[in-house]
Amino acid sequence: MKILSVLRVGLLAVAALIGAVSMASAADGTISIRIVKAGFIVGGSGGDGVLTFQGRKYPLSVGGLSYGLTFGASETRLRGTVKNIRQASDVSGVYAQGGAGAALGKGAQVVILTNQNGAVLELGGEQKGLIVSLDLSGLALSLK
Repeated sequence: MKILSVLRVGLLAVAALIGAVSMASAADGTISIRIVKAGFIVGGSGGDGVLTFQGRKYPLSVGGLSYGLTFGASETRLRGTVKNIRQASDVSGVYAQGGAGAALGKGAQVVILTNQNGAVLELGGEQKGLIVSLDLSGLALSLK
């Protein structure tokens, strides 16, 4: 009976160690992106950015499409962190979001997004322009 208890504790310790090692292999990076958005009902966005990961810089392409009430144009500059990536290409993918907003002149932006690879973007920055939106939108990032 005591041997089974020792084995159970040992197995739990091994499982915890394996979980910690797999979590430790994921790393964080930093990202800065510039997005220009314009639209009337259907909106489009495009831009560029840079991912800094494990001491290297990777140029990014940014694109997107939105559908819903969108009117106007804006430029948004965001900076932040990318979490839970194992390689630079994990940041590539589609980040979906639904929301409502308006900007006249300058406005602050804060957003947390996740893609299909499990990458988590935590971004903050500033939006300039005149835009009103109530839409579903997708942001696509890819390495250049």
